[in-house]
Amino acid sequence: MGAYAALAAGLINLQYQSGSESNLSKSLVLITPGFLILALSFTQGGKSWMQSKSAAAISLTCGALLLAYSFIV
Repeated sequence: MGAYAALAAGLINLQYQSGSESNLSKSLVLITPGFLILALSFTQGGKSWMQSKSAAAISLTCGALLLAYSFIV
């Protein structure tokens, strides 16, 4: 759900700030990790990795940083 939220926030940011300077690069900061994590969840290796405690810690940290970034931008 977090990957989808980052992807959606990036796409929404891309739409609402069209015409703004360096909008694509700001939005790609949200879109890229969201897309990569979402794609990873469809692979067998990604599913097994996501069930580990280290993946949970990394995901929580990255998710919190991306959420904060989405409000700043």
